[in-house]
This record gives sequence, structure tokens and C-alpha cells, in this order.
Amino acid sequence: MLPVLPSTDPSSTSSQPHQSRIICYHQTHYHNGKFVSILPLLAPECGVTHIIIAAIHLNASPGDVTLNDDPYNAPKNEPLWKECRQLQASGVKILGMLGGAAKGSYARLDGPTDRFEAFYGPLKEMIKYAELDGLDLDVEEQMSLPGVIRLIDQLKQDFGREFIITLAPVATGLQLFRPHLSGFSYFELEKAFGKHISWYNTQFYCGWGNMNNIADYEKILMCGWDPKKVVIGVVTNPGNGAGWVPDDVLCDTLSEMRDKDPESFGGVMGWEYFNSMTTSNPEDGPWAWSRLMTLIVRPQVLEGLDTQG
Repeated sequence: MLPVLPSTDPSSTSSQPHQSRIICYHQTHYHNGKFVSILPLLAPECGVTHIIIAAIHLNASPGDVTLNDDPYNAPKNEPLWKECRQLQASGVKILGMLGGAAKGSYARLDGPTDRFEAFYGPLKEMIKYAELDGLDLDVEEQMSLPGVIRLIDQLKQDFGREFIITLAPVATGLQLFRPHLSGFSYFELEKAFGKHISWYNTQFYCGWGNMNNIADYEKILMCGWDPKKVVIGVVTNPGNGAGWVPDDVLCDTLSEMRDKDPESFGGVMGWEYFNSMTTSNPEDGPWAWSRLMTLIVRPQVLEGLDTQG
């Protein structure tokens, strides 16, 4: 018998109708010595709903919190935080990504209460400093179920019900009896604490999922997951990880996913922004990927622009 998972948290959707999300992860903030601006994503035709700033690391000493390799409040990060606030003022939500491929952050937040508090306190201060709208938990190391629940619970206590909590499992993490990277069961987490989790940024790449067709997505839905909470994660450039697919294949697959239940499709996220490309317009800037995703996932945005024009 397949598990029956809870429906989407009412507090995360409020009274507004569900809207499919377009999410950009942004980790490479400087490329070839130049600052990578995210302000082009303000263009209405990009349709971006959320930007996730990566990657926050809790290092070996409590209080040593970095954004990639530098202190999060280092001068080099000031242009990034300034642009984030401009996007927030236009309605785009800004999250931070904790963890990822570099292990250690979650091991430090797991276990004894005193150790959790020692490492969580500086993370809390970082979230306040950056004025983040939420936190994406990319757990790519062993962590206990009580440990991740404690972390989510503390974040909700400290930042309130409007603070967005997402997780970033590989696609097999949302399928029954399949290996994944996080240690705990996402099924058990959703049953126990799903009301506090807005959605899952699900990685359909690097061998954990396939975007050549909808088979892996259907396996997830068959396990009882609410499609509103499953955001389809893809790589935006062949250099960003195995599993990149060209525009025509990706658009066909996403369209088929969306058409299964247009009112409930969770959306799409791309790893990552700075070198995002489209095969149809390879010379365009990285914002072109978001524009293409808007055409497929949120066509009503473009229809609205045509009406205004």
C-alpha cells in the first residue's frame, strides 16, 4: 500500500491560489573576476518567484558562518545583499541555501542540544543580517530525523509562520525504498512536520532523476506526494552537472508534467543562474533561461504583458 501524505500546509499557501514557481539558485556571485548581477531577473518576462542564494556553511568553529568561501558579511558580498533587497522590494522572495555538497553543517546542527545551540545561534544572526525570506535545507550528508525537525521547528519559532522552509532532496528521496543523500526519510519528515515545509526543490539530475521524460516524476506522484510541493530541479548548463537536456526536450517534459494538473504543478528550479543557457538563444544572458521557463510554466505572466502592451 502506498503512503498517504498530508496535503499542503494551509499556512504556506494562505488564501491565495497556488502559483507554479520559477526558482533560480545563485551560487557563483563572481565569474572571471566580475560581479554577477541578478537584477536582470527583475524583468517581468522572466517570471522569477524565488532566488536561493548559495551556499551557507557552518564551519568547524561556532560562529564561523560563510557564504561559500567568505564571511557572509564580507565587503565582497555587499553588492549581492543590496541586489537581493531590490528584488525583494519587487516581490521576489530571497532564500538562503544551507549545506549542499560541502558536508559538515548538518552534522554540527545534529546531536546534543548544547552543540545545536552553539552552531544555530550564529546561523540565526546570519539570516537576520541578510534579511532572508526563508531557508533551503540542502541536506547532502547524514542527519537524523529528530535533528532536522528540531532545526525546522526552531526556525519557525524564531522567524514566524511566513518564513519559508524548503528542502532539496534528490528525486529518489521522494520515491519509496530508494537510496538518497540525506539520512532521514522524507516520507517520515513530511508526515511529522510537513505543515511547516513549503515545498521540495527536487533534483532530477546527476543520476538521481531524468528529465528526458516524466517517468521519475510520476513515480513520485504515485507515492502520494502533493504536486504543489514538488518543484522540478534541473541543471541550466551542461557544465553544472550530469543530466542537462536541451530546450525542446525539457519544455516537452515540463509541459507534460504541467498538463497532468495545471492548477497544482509545483514549478521548476534551475542550478544555477550565472551560466544559465538556452539552446534556442545561446548568446543571450542567463536571464533567458528564466524567460523560457516562464513561457512553459507561467504563461499567464507573458499573457498579462501582452495585454498591457
